[in-house]
Amino acid sequence: MQKLNFQLYNFRFKNSENKVSIFDEIRKKFIILTPEEWVRQHVVQFLLEEKKYPKSLINVEKVLKVNGLRKRYDVVVFNPDGSIFILIECKAPEIKIAQATFDQIARYNMTMKAQFLMVTNGLNHYFCQMDFENEKYAFLENLPNYNN
Repeated sequence: MQKLNFQLYNFRFKNSENKVSIFDEIRKKFIILTPEEWVRQHVVQFLLEEKKYPKSLINVEKVLKVNGLRKRYDVVVFNPDGSIFILIECKAPEIKIAQATFDQIARYNMTMKAQFLMVTNGLNHYFCQMDFENEKYAFLENLPNYNN
């Protein structure tokens, strides 16, 4: 798999039926390793190891309804009260991050109301803080670290 713009993390892999899988610590199972999954697993490790978020507050690949349509989010970090703190959209490394990507996460966030957004293809990372009152977002250098 391609080297990404993250620190080096230790992953568990397994090979079955000529398909490589990577262990997802959040879902507690092996997931077929696709380029997007490679990015997603790096994001999870980034949240756990660098930002120090507890596993119990992180959720991966769940369905949500946006305007009556079923969509999947990549990664969410919850506040201890159950509200959504960070919404993360992962793309495969070969996918360029464009305005359409921000539009997609903004649509999801109309439902989810996360305070922070992250969009990444593993090579380029974008972080935003929402300003719901003025219906806009501000770009940040990084996401906040966990503090309870």
